[in-house]
Amino acid sequence: MTESTDGAVDRATDRSLWARQNTVVEYLPHRIERDDRQDGTILLRSGYPLGEVVDSTGRWLHRWADEAPGRVAVAERDGDAWRELTYGELLEQVRAVAAGLLARGLDGRDAIAILSGNGIDHLLLSLAAQYVGIPIVPLAEQYSLISGAHPRLTYIIDKVRPKLAFAEDAGRYAQALSLPCLSGVEIVASKTGGVPGAVTPFADLLGHDCAGDAGAAIDAAHSRVGPDTLAKIMFTSGSSADPKGVLTTQRMLCVNQAQLRGALPFLGSRPPVVTDWLPWNHVFGGSHNVNMILANGGTLNIDLGKPAGPGFATTLKNRTERPGTLSFNVPAGFAMTVAAVAGDGELRRTLFGDLDLIFYAGASLPQNVWDRLEEYALETRGGLPLMISSWGMTETAPACLIVHQPIGRSGVIGVPMPGVEAKLVPNDAGRFELRVRGPNIMPGYYKDAEKTAQAFDTEGFLITGDAVRFVDPRNAALGLVYDGRVSEDFKLATGTWVQAGTLRVDLLRHLAGLAQDLVVCGRDRDEIGVLIFPAPARALEGDVEDGARIDPALGRDIAEGLRAANVGATGSARRIARALVLAEPPSVEGQEITDKGSLNINRILARRAGLLERLYSDDDPAVIRP
Repeated sequence: MTESTDGAVDRATDRSLWARQNTVVEYLPHRIERDDRQDGTILLRSGYPLGEVVDSTGRWLHRWADEAPGRVAVAERDGDAWRELTYGELLEQVRAVAAGLLARGLDGRDAIAILSGNGIDHLLLSLAAQYVGIPIVPLAEQYSLISGAHPRLTYIIDKVRPKLAFAEDAGRYAQALSLPCLSGVEIVASKTGGVPGAVTPFADLLGHDCAGDAGAAIDAAHSRVGPDTLAKIMFTSGSSADPKGVLTTQRMLCVNQAQLRGALPFLGSRPPVVTDWLPWNHVFGGSHNVNMILANGGTLNIDLGKPAGPGFATTLKNRTERPGTLSFNVPAGFAMTVAAVAGDGELRRTLFGDLDLIFYAGASLPQNVWDRLEEYALETRGGLPLMISSWGMTETAPACLIVHQPIGRSGVIGVPMPGVEAKLVPNDAGRFELRVRGPNIMPGYYKDAEKTAQAFDTEGFLITGDAVRFVDPRNAALGLVYDGRVSEDFKLATGTWVQAGTLRVDLLRHLAGLAQDLVVCGRDRDEIGVLIFPAPARALEGDVEDGARIDPALGRDIAEGLRAANVGATGSARRIARALVLAEPPSVEGQEITDKGSLNINRILARRAGLLERLYSDDDPAVIRP
């Protein structure tokens, strides 16, 4: 280790020590217990115990309504102002909606489908259902708003057969609400106009009395809710088959927040505040983020923007008006943020000046974006927030592994959380298939015993299909690095295995500022090629020809980046031979991208089969050669 003249550690020499010296929030150093088996399998456990776990999400509402009844729990934009609910008001309105649900005869044998996106009424309905033991089914709003996705919506509704369905604006969701699969289902909406047929105003649910016999019925139903009560059925994105319904219990949700608070003690030091866009039909936004606020008595500002197109301007406006102490995003969102604040010191002070946490997930964060986040936090906060990532799945509620000490670099997904066992099954040189076991793991899939049985190994570990590596095989406490999906690896025509996930992360680093994302190709081909989704700043350059973007300047820059990536590539398994820039971004309607922003590789390759063939043409002018 070298030191600069003032005695401070040089970041370029030891990033992790530099980060520890500059991080300004309380953190716990990683502590790991490791067991090595004779067959090469490795078991990892946290060295920290699991703390106290409440038995239902309703306990959080009661706690903060008692301890901080006037604190804002949730807010959403209402024109130029914000609609706010305090914790006292939140509990009162949750109980009123719960009374309305019980009055309809709903119970734990029923389900409520939520078709629309994030919003206060959505949250009230979800919490009320959980309060009295009725499972909710939050669905991606694209399933309703995009006609091409209606078959997926129909599949889920037919499988679950809900008794009630909610859409914030009935007129906007009219086409989906008119589908035969919802015939006979009570429709509830905040805005009721614009759809044929009967629609119940959400205000009717809010207007129910909670006194007398109604109050006693609410209390009785709430008392029966416990750790094994089903809270949600969360459907996976179904990237390779029909979506699977993940049974999500109260135990999973409550344990996961105890695990997070145990790993991130600063959450209990001051109530967290977040302005967040991540969709609630996905486990990152709907279970991880929302519940982190409720469990710790914080404030959730609902952001209806997103890190794409004009939606980012909405996000920037909301986060400017309501900056937070926690910042959650996907890598594309952080990349757009650092670009937006680069020349605006006041905006940097607003967005970074009070942050305790910068948290990314969904993909690997490019190191150059990480560096800019550090730079702006140091400038405005006077030190670093904890900058971390995590690993989880819908099936794990979601967090299982997490970084909870400063590391100074991107790409690490951390160590097991308290109560979680990670089983690393050797896959190939230095690489392991990840399996997990713990109280935050699902009991199974909804009405699918066969897939449930296939999901677990003989020791009860969930088979994730993800691959990981140690940061340092000699020191497990430094954490694990995500190494792609085992199923995404492929063989070249020569029989050589290509680790596509690892290669993709490395290529994105070399193509920073040029590629927003990319697909590594080459199955049964002689060499590796890549299909590139260009970065927003370069996405409109050049000409478009049959779905490919052709621009000499962009092509030269990409070729240079690929040459740098190929330095040291000793064989065909890592050397990139060709690339093609795609003119169309990943399509939600075409199911090329999930609601959390990750690519559906198989769907992209199938939908763009013609472009894949062009990639391997020897005389196509769109093909870039490094």
